Amino acid sequence: MSLTLAQRLDRLKVRVAELESWKVRATAPLSVIVFEGAPIEIGSPWPLKDGLVHFSLEGCVPADWPLSETCLSLDLGGESLIAIACDGGEPVSYGLDPYHQSFPLSGRNFKVTTETVARLPFGEPVRRPHVNRAELRLSEPSVEALWLLVTQVIEAVSVLDGHDVVPHLIAASEDTLRGLDWPSSTADYIARTAGSEGQQKIWQLPDMIEAPAGLNQAERATVVAAYDALIARLEALQQRFPPEGEIGLTGHAHIDLAWLWPYGETRRKTRRTFSTAVSMMEASKDFRFNQSTAHYYAQVAEDDPALFEKIAERVRSGQWETLGGSWVEPDTNMPTGESLTRQYLYGQRFFQKTFGIRHDICWQPDCFGFTGALPQLLKQAGIRSFFTIKVNWSETNHIPSDLFWWEGLDGSRVLAHTFDNPMQGYNGFVRPDCHVPTWRNFREKALHPETLLCVGYGDGGGGPTPEMVTREKQLRVFPTLPKARWTCVKDFFDRAHGTAKDKKLSVWQGEIYLELHRGTLTSQSIVKRLHRKAERALITAETAASLAHLLGAPKPESLEPAWRTVLKNEFHDILPGSSIHEVYEDAAEELGGVIDTGLKTQAAALDAIAEALPKAAGERLLVVNPSLDVRPIRLTLENGAIVSSAETLPPLAVAVVEAEALKPAGSLSVSRTHLENDILRVTIAADGSIASILHKPTGREALDGYGNRLMAYPVDKPRNWDAWDIEGDYAERGEEITDLQSLEVVEEGPNRVAIRLVRRFRSSAITQVLSLAAGARRVDIKTTLDWHDRRVFLRTLTAVNARSRNATAECAYGVVTRPTHTNTSWDAAMFEAAAHRFLDLSEPDFGLALLNDAKYGHSVRDNVLGLSLLRSPVYPDPLADEGEQTFTYALMPHAGPWHDGGVREEADDLNQPLLARSVTGLAAGVYQPVVTEGIPAALSVLKPTEEGDGLILRVWEPAGRRGDFGLSVGDGWAVGEPVTILEEPMDNPARGLRPFEVKSWRLCKA
Repeated sequence: MSLTLAQRLDRLKVRVAELESWKVRATAPLSVIVFEGAPIEIGSPWPLKDGLVHFSLEGCVPADWPLSETCLSLDLGGESLIAIACDGGEPVSYGLDPYHQSFPLSGRNFKVTTETVARLPFGEPVRRPHVNRAELRLSEPSVEALWLLVTQVIEAVSVLDGHDVVPHLIAASEDTLRGLDWPSSTADYIARTAGSEGQQKIWQLPDMIEAPAGLNQAERATVVAAYDALIARLEALQQRFPPEGEIGLTGHAHIDLAWLWPYGETRRKTRRTFSTAVSMMEASKDFRFNQSTAHYYAQVAEDDPALFEKIAERVRSGQWETLGGSWVEPDTNMPTGESLTRQYLYGQRFFQKTFGIRHDICWQPDCFGFTGALPQLLKQAGIRSFFTIKVNWSETNHIPSDLFWWEGLDGSRVLAHTFDNPMQGYNGFVRPDCHVPTWRNFREKALHPETLLCVGYGDGGGGPTPEMVTREKQLRVFPTLPKARWTCVKDFFDRAHGTAKDKKLSVWQGEIYLELHRGTLTSQSIVKRLHRKAERALITAETAASLAHLLGAPKPESLEPAWRTVLKNEFHDILPGSSIHEVYEDAAEELGGVIDTGLKTQAAALDAIAEALPKAAGERLLVVNPSLDVRPIRLTLENGAIVSSAETLPPLAVAVVEAEALKPAGSLSVSRTHLENDILRVTIAADGSIASILHKPTGREALDGYGNRLMAYPVDKPRNWDAWDIEGDYAERGEEITDLQSLEVVEEGPNRVAIRLVRRFRSSAITQVLSLAAGARRVDIKTTLDWHDRRVFLRTLTAVNARSRNATAECAYGVVTRPTHTNTSWDAAMFEAAAHRFLDLSEPDFGLALLNDAKYGHSVRDNVLGLSLLRSPVYPDPLADEGEQTFTYALMPHAGPWHDGGVREEADDLNQPLLARSVTGLAAGVYQPVVTEGIPAALSVLKPTEEGDGLILRVWEPAGRRGDFGLSVGDGWAVGEPVTILEEPMDNPARGLRPFEVKSWRLCKA
């Protein structure tokens, strides 16, 4: 009777499973196992499981066991870094996890020490950890090789279903297995197969011998012959059915800097993973491994200098590929442009100094979307290629290419590649049923003959396994399958650039929006605000200290150590809010420390400025404008007093003014139902929302019925990824928060008026202070949440009396448009998207902007602007945003489009007020060490150079204009040629500024 191909495949699976029971010839349990100084037996529970614990083990390889066929097999009940010292030699380290449990021995007498945690790779606690296994194993290499080879044939047949090669592969394997002489002695056979799936289902197994015999020499010889015969058959088939496609394999271990474990555990994960990778390189010269993230290398150099030196040696040999160029793999939706600049400035400088390498590949496999500012920054950092796979996670629409030019806001282009591996994405495997679908999914195969594939266990680290190396060698002879070889990522992209020179690739312009994980723009909003404040504290500190230097003070010290802390906390599972509670405790402490450093540096800069200015008797105010905007002098003084004057301060200027001369900028009035100044009249509804904002200069009503309507959505319960996702139908169940507990006037001028409202929602309280300063163009809404409800989404909605197909959202170094409609599936999918400090909806002559000092999640549908204030998921942090937090948002009507109406300038003011302090003995005057002229530009930073003397002034064009732009500096200083973000001369810089261009100049002493 003839069998179908499917039936023959099933038979192969059964017969290859038999081989597995003979892969180990003999075992010998270790007799010396010590847990924290006390003996422990195999099978025993740990006496304690919290924190880091230590095992020590000793053993001796039997004299008749060949060392080359002997390994140490361990499962201690958690993850470990183990160090094995053989015959008194230097210890060799390895990572122990569920995927790496077998370790070679270089001598017969050995000692093992461990650092162990009762956790699995994804942070899951091992509730009842036991010493599960600690034994020596004498392997049967020929059986292992044949088992793996036939297994790969089965995997190939399964994924090549319907291909002409399939019957030949099955027949070759059948012939191979028929050629084996296999043991059949009852006692030995039953004992060896007892652990198999089928035997484990038997009601009661018979008594079994403890040490069943393995293969004899004759039987072993048939295995060797069968392996050689199958290799020969596969080679012959490859001539008839040549490989279809080509895959570049790169060993990889995606290690989240923090996620479902705290950072302290990450430090151990990196040592475990890197030790494993180094050991695999010692066993295989072909194997290649890549690792991004300057922070990890700095961390390992500190924690394990010996391991770091081994890595450096492998980098020099070309087996270990450092790449990425950034300090970490950051979120790119939320950091400022200056933060992203520092990722590459400090990352590239570290790699250059440490390894003598400057990278030309941006490595971002797992981030949740990408700002359109990135290509320009990459090009300025010397990076010409970009890699990710996360775009394949979009649920509705997909970028139509996987090898394409990505064009940024300013027109800069980098070559982008992504692959679609359905078998664990960037945590891929070396196996036919991973390679074939990855190649099939490669859409640009008609233009380029190769795609990339990362292989190795990841997210929680671990990396490739020795079996993957063996698999790659075996697959070299297979027919039909894509040719898959170890490669360096740089070599892959060099080949791709060769194709891009000769063939026309598609272009994707602007932001890469991920249609998933939209909730990460809001989750853990307390830390998001601390991050915003930390960024701003450092930028302002550098700017103020540099102004002091221009006025005669010494060159400021670098704030790189503080910046490194900010950059670390921009990692793509920290800043997005998708980590466990302990991660945010650490982040809050670290970012709080950065803020303190920034504020202290600002104070020292004001001291230095004061010391450099002309002296005169009397008490006055020292005011510093750390922006490129003309700013009204609007201050909160050291005694808490408010100043809102009509006087202005030029960009990057220092002023010493008479406090008495700072008169309120016009009249104010307030009652329980309104706030009013010379520009705005704000009417408060009975429920505490805003009923009207009248813009007096134009006579236009800014609202279409309501503003600042607080909405709670208590069905914020996504299908998956609780902290990450927002469902598209979340608004189907919304509750307006109308439980107004109190409303009172709390400020009555002359510089500011304010009303305080207190609302309740279930177990939580919302306190808002609506304030309007004299002469102000915006109404501020300072909000304090005391939150004690789970799985609720809190938002504010404002209906604008304007109509447009698109709204404008600020992003890093520019703006993007957001559709107000749902014409296409792409438009409909963008129901929640990132904006930095403002979202604006305008007609040509009028509009309204929603400003904020701490938020990122926004929406716009029809004429309604939405700002997401808080989410309270329960996984992976059951207490996300529990408790109190304070932030401010604002509503700003304006004449004309946003860029003429002063929207960005007001956002600057909201996020970074002028610096001021009372001084004695300084003469009144205004000092402007740097003067700009030409089209409007925004300040990124004024900072000390990283090398040598001088300063760096960095600006960006914020609105899409093109025109002249120039600088002049005071006596004793000169403006140098433009430089890149790496502070190196820029090739052929254009005059002036182009749309959304980022440009830096070196300022030097003349």
